Amino acid sequence: MSATANLTNPAYTKALTELLFQLADDDFLFSYRGSEWLGLAPHIEEDVASSSISQDSMGHAVLYYRLLEELGHGSADELAHARASSERKNSILVERVNGPGHYMEDPQYDWAYAVVRNYFYTLAKKVKIDSLKQSSYSSLADIAVKINMELYYHLLHWKTWFVQLLSTTDEAKKRMNEAIRKVMKDFDDVFSFGAYRESIPQFNLIEEENVLKERWVAALSPVLESVAAELPREIEVHNKNGRNGEHTDELDEALLTLGEVYRIDPAVPW
Repeated sequence: MSATANLTNPAYTKALTELLFQLADDDFLFSYRGSEWLGLAPHIEEDVASSSISQDSMGHAVLYYRLLEELGHGSADELAHARASSERKNSILVERVNGPGHYMEDPQYDWAYAVVRNYFYTLAKKVKIDSLKQSSYSSLADIAVKINMELYYHLLHWKTWFVQLLSTTDEAKKRMNEAIRKVMKDFDDVFSFGAYRESIPQFNLIEEENVLKERWVAALSPVLESVAAELPREIEVHNKNGRNGEHTDELDEALLTLGEVYRIDPAVPW
């Protein structure tokens, strides 16, 4: 069935819309948190590399927002900058701050946390993109093919950092294992589709939550084994699901910063 034909079904269109918001909002916030490392990364080469990855990720968010624009949900600029936190569908993980302090005021960011979050999120994104290449919505499948070309390098970059830091000093290993535990506390909704957990895969937009998560674990497990690390077996997770618009105060603060320029003159393209 073609994408155009599918759009005659209101239930299909609703499921597609929800998935697109989840994908777009994830990359939008992930890119922002990455951009906060500009000038603060461990060395100048990493400053350039991680900034480039953040820029690519923002470009991916734009692609999804433009699909939503084509579906009649408002301009990409509005969708990115003018929606309240309760309307956002991103996972909790990507909205979390990088550490204590603020970018312009005594930032005390945690590079171990950044590496673990970026690697785990990017690997999850890769799993989703591979599935989206077979999406019943052809426009989304086409975008997945484009994103996949850049994602290979993003994943390689963060995997390299992940393995290196877990293969060095005892202090580095300690901080990385603490970061793994911290990231996993917020990982519960990364593969969630929220209230649309049945309809999104039912329409073959992407595969089921448990299938995607199992692939993520299968891809991550040999890497963890190579550095004698493991995912925590028992962990206390929060009860919020970002896919259902449930978020932390950290998202409100991020959106204030992200939308600051847009609010000055909404008519100017971002």
